[in-house]
Amino acid sequence: MMACRAEPVRTCIGCRSRAPSSDLLRIVVDSGELLPDARRRMHGRGAHVHPDLACLDLAERRKAFPRALRVSGPLGSVQVRLYLERFRPAAAGSRPRDPVAVRAPDGTKVG
Repeated sequence: MMACRAEPVRTCIGCRSRAPSSDLLRIVVDSGELLPDARRRMHGRGAHVHPDLACLDLAERRKAFPRALRVSGPLGSVQVRLYLERFRPAAAGSRPRDPVAVRAPDGTKVG
């Protein structure tokens, strides 16, 4: 019998719901610009949002990014928005394709 490994739970700063960290996109700030951190490897404080433009819009409207990342001033979200638009799910209800974890049907890594 294989034991299930516990996964960290984070809160989406857009919709404020809790979810496993693998279901959320980590976002960091660099020189006043928000950057998507799909691999969760960038340095610094991170904030989490669902990979959905609606959650990104909510977070921006609430001015949640400066609070969560503990920085002052306006933050540009162009890079995050482009990332979410590029990897938007093709069908409603499906999760966006993660460029890090794209695999062929036989299980080999693609890209």
